Amino acid sequence: MTSATAQAQPEPGAGFSKARQSFRGWRRTRPFWGGLLVFLSGFPIIYFAYAALNVSGLHIQLATTAGASAAVIGLLLIALGVSVWFQPMVRVFAGIAAIILALISLPTANFGGFGLGLFPGLIGGALVCSWAPLKKAEDVTAELADGQEAESEEPEAKLTELLKPQAGPADAPEAAPYPAPGSEQAAGGHGGE
Repeated sequence: MTSATAQAQPEPGAGFSKARQSFRGWRRTRPFWGGLLVFLSGFPIIYFAYAALNVSGLHIQLATTAGASAAVIGLLLIALGVSVWFQPMVRVFAGIAAIILALISLPTANFGGFGLGLFPGLIGGALVCSWAPLKKAEDVTAELADGQEAESEEPEAKLTELLKPQAGPADAPEAAPYPAPGSEQAAGGHGGE
């Protein structure tokens, strides 16, 4: 088989590379990392409200009446994390709600899952609120073109102002409103006296 008749063989791992590129493109169009932190912050809040821990033979049960609020807060944080992935336009609402829910989990859900749900919820909510979509290439080039036009007009205006004829002695007023320094009138003298 010659190289002219050989069929192109796909590279090993080409499918993985293509999937990785498409995931990267999807991830860049939404607040992915903030949503991930908000999503993950719900799990410790739920877990510690219902967990039975054994520490050196000591059995610790944390199930209290706060379990219901921990479940609601944790599930809402998980839902907010997923919602910003698939509906990025709700990012400001979801970010503020995540911050408020994380703060509410501090007194109501075992100190926000002992901080393991509180801090990722606060940081993720802030990241979600502060995320802004990237501008499209066409918008950026249009803005650059507008900026260059505005910059090109400004130097021309400055140049025409600099090239205007300056007022010379012929354009000077006939009588000066104030006497010239060193003249008789400036020194206090009165012309004919």
